[in-house]
Amino acid sequence: MFNAMVVNKDEETGLAAAAVEQIGLDQLPEGNVTVAVDYSTVNYKDGLCLSPKGGGLVRSYPHVPGIDFAGTVEASADDRYKPGDKVVLTGWRVGETHWGGYAQKARVKADWLVPLPAGLDSRQAMAVGTAGLTAMLSVMALEDHGLKPGHGPVLVTGAAGGVGSVATAILANLGYEVAGVTGRPETADYLRGLGATQIVPREDLNETVKRPLEAETWAGCVDAVGGDMLARVLGQMKYGASVAAVGLAGGAGLPATVIPFLLRGVNLLGIDSVMQPYENRVRAWQRLATDLPMEKLEAMVKPAALSDLPQLGADILKGQVQGRIVVDVNA
Repeated sequence: MFNAMVVNKDEETGLAAAAVEQIGLDQLPEGNVTVAVDYSTVNYKDGLCLSPKGGGLVRSYPHVPGIDFAGTVEASADDRYKPGDKVVLTGWRVGETHWGGYAQKARVKADWLVPLPAGLDSRQAMAVGTAGLTAMLSVMALEDHGLKPGHGPVLVTGAAGGVGSVATAILANLGYEVAGVTGRPETADYLRGLGATQIVPREDLNETVKRPLEAETWAGCVDAVGGDMLARVLGQMKYGASVAAVGLAGGAGLPATVIPFLLRGVNLLGIDSVMQPYENRVRAWQRLATDLPMEKLEAMVKPAALSDLPQLGADILKGQVQGRIVVDVNA
């Protein structure tokens, strides 16, 4: 028997509640690799899965959330992995439709795993997590579309959040001038510590304007907000610049025109980490091991235990989580 954060649904009220329970290996879902989980983390999707209505993500109860985990292979029916191998998992709807990492053990498909790259341990991998992987995929996409240091400032919206924090640290470490957008003035020093050279108040970009184009300001952008802010930013991009769209904290709508695309050749790049092909996942994790300064990563980490997860899930849905939460499932 081992500990897990299990979400159960009350059939009378239709509402779910999460609590630490003991479960057995025979209760784990199907899969060909069993992993002893070291650490997990807390993402927005985890907050939804922990919420009373499951956020529209949980298909059946009881359920074990946790869309990320890192740990050690205990048993494997796949030749790619053997007991003792260090692995990391993000995406593939694990923690949503398949039991996830909020337990001391997990059973998953080998196809969903990535070998933990040299230079990262399990705790660091979960300080990175889906948020950091998404940030790295965003930076890679911007670089693949021509972004280089010296082209001008790179904007990061939602900069104090998980994706924004890691993106800021990576970009600054690679030599980019980073402008961080935040609606929380108290995070300015935190963002400067990650390498941001400019702090942009959210209200400066939160208003839509009638002009489809404004002054060419940004050489690139990692956008975790969407909505009105993304529409505004598109009109401020330099000629041929790209925006990597990674989130919708400000809404799923896009009240924009096609003018930035037609007159400035702006690129809007969609970033998906859930179904990302294996080769690109490996490339991103290897880049994270070399391009994300570990001391900056540590500065954005807050520790937690399984028992802290219901409150942390509620906090992240309210936008009250700064940086990265690392959950020690064995604490």
